This record gives sequence, structure tokens and C-alpha cells, in this order.
Amino acid sequence: MPEHDSRALYEKLILDGFQAGLSWITVLRKREAFRAAFDHFDPEKIARYTPAKIESLMQNSGIIRNRAKIEGTVASARAFLKIEESEGFSNYLWDFFDGKTVQNTFRDAAEIPAQTPLSAKIARDLKKRGFNFCGPTVVYAFCQATGMVNDHLVSCWRHAECLAYAKRRPWPR
Repeated sequence: MPEHDSRALYEKLILDGFQAGLSWITVLRKREAFRAAFDHFDPEKIARYTPAKIESLMQNSGIIRNRAKIEGTVASARAFLKIEESEGFSNYLWDFFDGKTVQNTFRDAAEIPAQTPLSAKIARDLKKRGFNFCGPTVVYAFCQATGMVNDHLVSCWRHAECLAYAKRRPWPR
């Protein structure tokens, strides 16, 4: 379903970055531990993490202990705060979609791409602004998970539900 809360979008983008190279179920099973370890994904707190805090996260067996991804989360929090202050993180992301969910009509899972030219464009812009672990494939998965892209197969009951939801919910800009 379309997500418009900036903090929730930040959390999902970070979790998608941690998932890169792993199965999604690994991240889902650790989601509550991630929330506890990363101050419920409060970007203002994360942006102030010190090297000592990063070291403590590296010792936390409840999360994925990848130093580059942990440090990337801190850098991404700082980038998030700049975007949030200037235009709103949700507005920034949804502007790539003109505020509307992309409604695909795939009939077979093999048709669903791993990335698109738009996800590559968003990934480039996020990286330019200071985000890490947000390549085109991660960004496309993020867009699917946050309702920016409806890739449910047309035969799936969720496809019609997501389509109807997106049509009746105006973009809260």
C-alpha cells in the first residue's frame, strides 16, 4: 500500500539496503531487533551516532553486523535530514512518480523486472545526496514495498485492492 510517512520510508529504505545480498526473510526476522538497535529508525538520533555506537552495533547479534551498512545507515540519516528539511523526504520520493503509484499489469512473475530506468534514476539521485546501499535493484524493491509501484500480478487479489486504494487516496502533499 502507498506509504507517505517520511520516517517509515526511511526505515524501509534502510532495511532494503541491509537486505542486499541476503534473503528478505533474514531481515524480517530481525526487524524488531533492528528497530531497537537503531532507535526506531529515528534519523535525528542515528545522524548523531558516534564511532562507539557503531562499535556497539557491530556487537549486536540481533542485527546484520555489516560495518559498511551500519555506517551507511548513519550517512543516510544525515542525507535524509537534509532532504526532509528542504522538501520532505516523502515528497522528494513521490515526486519521481508524480504522486501516483505505477500500476503494472504483469501476468507472470517472470515479467517483473529487478530494476527499471526510474529506479536507476532514483538510486543515482539518492547516492548523489549521500545515501548508501541504494542501488537500482534495492530502490526498485523499496518502491514495490512502499506502494510506489504495484507489481502484484493481475491475477492476485492484492493487485485490484492496491489499484483501488491508490485511486481513492490523493497524494498528501
